[in-house]
Amino acid sequence: MPFTPLGLCPALANAALEHAYSSPSEIQRAAIPAILDGRDVLASAQTGSGKTAAFCLPLLDFLQTRPRTTPRQVQALILVPTRELAVQVGETLRTLSEHLAHPVKLAVLFGGISINPQMLHLRGGADVVVATPGRLLDLLDKNALQLSHVRSLVLDEADRLLELGFADELSQILALLPAHRQSLFFSATMPPQVELLANAILHEPLRIDIASSTIGAPDILQRAIVVDAKMRTQLLRHLIEEQKWTRVLVFVATKYAAELVAAKLRRVHINAEPFHGELSQGKRSQVLMDFKASRVKVVIATDVAARGIDISNLPVVVNYDLPRSSDDYTHRIGRTARAGESGIALSFICSDAANQAHFRLIEQRHQQKITREHIAGFEPSETTVEESNSTPPAADPNGGIKGKRPSKKDKLRALAKQGAPQDTQS
Repeated sequence: MPFTPLGLCPALANAALEHAYSSPSEIQRAAIPAILDGRDVLASAQTGSGKTAAFCLPLLDFLQTRPRTTPRQVQALILVPTRELAVQVGETLRTLSEHLAHPVKLAVLFGGISINPQMLHLRGGADVVVATPGRLLDLLDKNALQLSHVRSLVLDEADRLLELGFADELSQILALLPAHRQSLFFSATMPPQVELLANAILHEPLRIDIASSTIGAPDILQRAIVVDAKMRTQLLRHLIEEQKWTRVLVFVATKYAAELVAAKLRRVHINAEPFHGELSQGKRSQVLMDFKASRVKVVIATDVAARGIDISNLPVVVNYDLPRSSDDYTHRIGRTARAGESGIALSFICSDAANQAHFRLIEQRHQQKITREHIAGFEPSETTVEESNSTPPAADPNGGIKGKRPSKKDKLRALAKQGAPQDTQS
């Protein structure tokens, strides 16, 4: 039994096999024994690598050895950045714990829906809580649960939790947790702010970095098509029809763009739905359910769908708008080629210089070069399009992209060359 040597009880080892894990992934082999030993863990691994099961399995194993109390006391707290990821982690925990000798009471808490049913569910306590930070704080304010007995804290997608809007909430939650606990950080990327928090609250953590490993890397064909901005929707329609894509996840920058592009595709009889943070939770859940069941062919999404959304057999991801950062690019394209499948990640590169420079910066951060393509009938009209074999300029060491407007120093140099009078005062 492949999972038994990791130290899991037989019931959970069997559950892992039934949950479509034929054998432990690299992150699971590294993390599960350490978590079972009570160690703190700081883990970075690519999307689709099995991170969720890597912390769910040992947490469930620990709960089987704990005496039951009435009311139940929260032993494990899992914090996630989005409602969809909360639901997904909850589903994994439910599936893995179905046949355990001691049933586990799970509470999945997120905003966008009425708080009252969640408060009712928490009567009598819970063993494991999966929550978004805002809704958790709301429930704590109402004394619906206590965190004084938490033994294990998990930050899933830790980098996103530390972005603007989450950092303050996370600080409030950390202040309510016991000082002596196990802390586990998991993410596909590990930016400096995560390292700073890890150094502050983790105790001699096991560091696991599998993000750059070529072993088991997703089989993603990355493509880049240069096109005028105004032609992107027509090109998207053309590719969907010509390539006969069955399901496509398209990323845009704003909720307005999500609504607009979806509406345009529906007008040409392509079943498309928008997906963004201002939709109700019921609508978001329905869109994902229909997408997974292939009742919806195209989902036009903001980056709310870039983290933790697990859609099996998703063949294509399209960057209609480029992501803001190379980390966001990693998370976006990681929605395809999951669980050993192959996939395509296609980016539309608008023909203006700024858009091209931004994509070159993404390439440099990923240490790769993606050949630029032109599609017949959709060739860019602007003359600033770079050749696909051109050498990218050096990146700004501060992370920015220098534009073409002359700086103050450039203007002074130009005046000097033209013989402009100089100030001779000392």
